[in-house]
Amino acid sequence: MPPETPLAMPAQPLSRWSKKHVRPLEAPKLWKTPWLSRIFVFSGLAVAIALGGREMYGVVEVGGVTVLEWALLGLFLINFSWIALAFASSIVGFFALLGRPAIETPAPPERLSSRNALVMPIYNEQPSRVFGGIQAIYDEIQALGFGEHFDCFLVSDTTDPDVWIAEERAFVALREALGPDARVYYRHRAKNHRRKAGNIEDFVTRWGGAYDHMVIFDADSLMTGHAVVALAAAMEADPDAGIIQTLPLIINRNTLFARVQQFASRVYGPVIAAGIAVWYGRDGNYWGHNAIIRMQAFAEGAGLPDLKGRPPFGGLIMSHDFVEAALVRRKGWAVYMLPRIEGSYEESPPSLIDLSQRDRRWCQGNLQHTALLGTKGLYPLSRQHFLNGIFSYLASPLWMFMLLCGIALALQARFIRPEYFTDEFSLFPAWPRFDAERALALFGITMAILIAPKIFGLIVHILNGRSRRGSGGAFRILVSAFLEIILSSLFAPIMMLVQSGSVFQILAGKATGWNPQRRDDGSIPFSDIRRRHQWHTALGAVTLVSALMIAPSLAGWMSPTIAGLLLAIPLSWLSGHLASGLFLKRLGLMMIPEETEPPAIAVSARENGRRLAALGVDEGDGLEAIARDPDLYRAHEKMLPAAPPRPRGQIEPDRVMAAAKLSEAETLGEAIGWLSAKEKTVVFQDRALLAMAVKLGKA
Repeated sequence: MPPETPLAMPAQPLSRWSKKHVRPLEAPKLWKTPWLSRIFVFSGLAVAIALGGREMYGVVEVGGVTVLEWALLGLFLINFSWIALAFASSIVGFFALLGRPAIETPAPPERLSSRNALVMPIYNEQPSRVFGGIQAIYDEIQALGFGEHFDCFLVSDTTDPDVWIAEERAFVALREALGPDARVYYRHRAKNHRRKAGNIEDFVTRWGGAYDHMVIFDADSLMTGHAVVALAAAMEADPDAGIIQTLPLIINRNTLFARVQQFASRVYGPVIAAGIAVWYGRDGNYWGHNAIIRMQAFAEGAGLPDLKGRPPFGGLIMSHDFVEAALVRRKGWAVYMLPRIEGSYEESPPSLIDLSQRDRRWCQGNLQHTALLGTKGLYPLSRQHFLNGIFSYLASPLWMFMLLCGIALALQARFIRPEYFTDEFSLFPAWPRFDAERALALFGITMAILIAPKIFGLIVHILNGRSRRGSGGAFRILVSAFLEIILSSLFAPIMMLVQSGSVFQILAGKATGWNPQRRDDGSIPFSDIRRRHQWHTALGAVTLVSALMIAPSLAGWMSPTIAGLLLAIPLSWLSGHLASGLFLKRLGLMMIPEETEPPAIAVSARENGRRLAALGVDEGDGLEAIARDPDLYRAHEKMLPAAPPRPRGQIEPDRVMAAAKLSEAETLGEAIGWLSAKEKTVVFQDRALLAMAVKLGKA
């Protein structure tokens, strides 16, 4: 690592704030609030809720409204408002992109004056993929002639000791490939305190003072040199910008589920992103990666405190990116999106179960934001971002309750006799009745509003010649969109139950861990899939039988939900099935332009990763690798920080056990068999213990 240039990053107060803490604007002429589009979005939302509520009331008010019908009406309005907001936002995005390419390659600026850090936090990832990707980014920036303005940092929080040494092996190989003058650096933290947020905070407080901006990546992120340089130029042109976010498009996916997500991201994503970019304006959000951040703004405004109480609602802030954006905006910096910059990419989970595992962590992080809604000094749209994230997970149990409420009403109408003699005088008994014709019309309107953003995305995508040709032509795009809607409709009820389960677990006080994501395509053992989804299938069967007993029409109305649940096990298996995704690819379906003409950076990253993998950096035991490679041993020792002094008399159990096992072992293989993962980590951190292990390897 280069010499440290510390930068203070104090934890920000949540319960106190005043306007005197807001910085003055340096370029007020650039600050334009999009009032017109905001009025349109929120007026459209209000009108949609009013009309939808009136129609739903007309459905249930026949013969008087019962308590259950009032509950159904309330749940409908909440869920309807969610899709109505997305609909209104997508209209804005549609007209913003109509007649224009959804994304385009930015022209490089004539010059840059800033110093920028490219920061990639990593946690137990496959080193060849990660280091191959960062090399591709670095090479493209160098080829554009802006290399002197960018330094690359791989900041590791890896806890697996063998992966840690694999990272160092990959780093040594990368530096050899790039040459001695390459400004590519690596740091491993002994303890992953505060996880990813703490990893970035550690970088900012130790090295941030040397840089004007930093570009944050995830381990699966890729950004072209053009995109990175364009972000730096945008920051230089806007002295009040604190965070500028790009739209990361999904690429390199081949399983069925991942290809569905990839197609949706490329075809529908730009319209949705353009909409929120327009009406959010400079009060936008941050997704944690593929964005550029002004170092001063982040250091002075985004220091995260721990929340009061215990997890899942207290302690470490998990979905830190939303909070960092809100705090940076509170300080007076702009946060906005440039969604039309081409060259920002990421990957997605390969299966439904992989998505649900990641989603569980996101669910906890977003529900935790309920404790932050009252933070002093936040801008209204920052609170709306929190609410949006919270409701994105509460929507699932609310949808489930709405379905259960509808079933309960049908049961009541079918099996419970009306009470003719009540305490209150009435000419007719009060029992649930519905206006079937009006209900059918409302269902059609709801479906149209739900699908409209996808239609808008399709129109924009097909009207652009390059996008249309790159996706196989208009006919294949339409067939792909039809398949995507069908598959998404079948996956939706499964995710409804998965997310509902996550919400209930979190409300019950059960916190989640932080496991590394699976990046590669591949299937999950069928036994695991059956165990995960057997209750979903059982619930689908019970719902089908119950609906048929009540009324065949109810079963027909619920058929998409019932079908998804009944098929949960085969659907989940199929979601991670590589052959199914590749079969669609051979048919030219679910194609995106980035597959027809792969971006050069994706090709380079893949080739770099294969070359590193061929060197064996991902394989083998870390102690064996260090013992047989003196150069790696010396490099590892150089990268170790100075050992902090230990108080006399303080016993570290893992260190004592590691020392005892190394002393007792006669061969390195024997020591490796005895050492636990924690003990092996201690050996890698301690020069004296490491020397004992290397000596065993030479015996």
